[in-house]
Amino acid sequence: MDTTNADVQAPVITLSEAALKEVKRLINVQGLTEGGLRLGVKGGGCSGLSYTINFDEKIGPHDQVHDFDGVKVIVDAKSAIYLQGTQLDFQKDLMGGNFKFVNPNADKTCGCGESFSA
Repeated sequence: MDTTNADVQAPVITLSEAALKEVKRLINVQGLTEGGLRLGVKGGGCSGLSYTINFDEKIGPHDQVHDFDGVKVIVDAKSAIYLQGTQLDFQKDLMGGNFKFVNPNADKTCGCGESFSA
């Protein structure tokens, strides 16, 4: 019998160390104990599609859930198509900090980095 993990699905998205640290900090500050970080894509933005990021306590039957050092990342099936291979990063600057999606599937992105087209 083959004992490889062929049935284990590779994560749609990965988190940089900086993003993971910031998500853990936010979970702690907000006292969240259920659910996880939901990442997605919706229509809109100046390039056609925009990223969504929020905490969600509900995990649906078509959601993909990946665990990163105890942090659950939830991606719905439709968003997974556009986010495959994406890395979520967190960058600090003088104004605070923000999450950044590094998406290899984006053909065009807008100046603010919050929307793209594929």
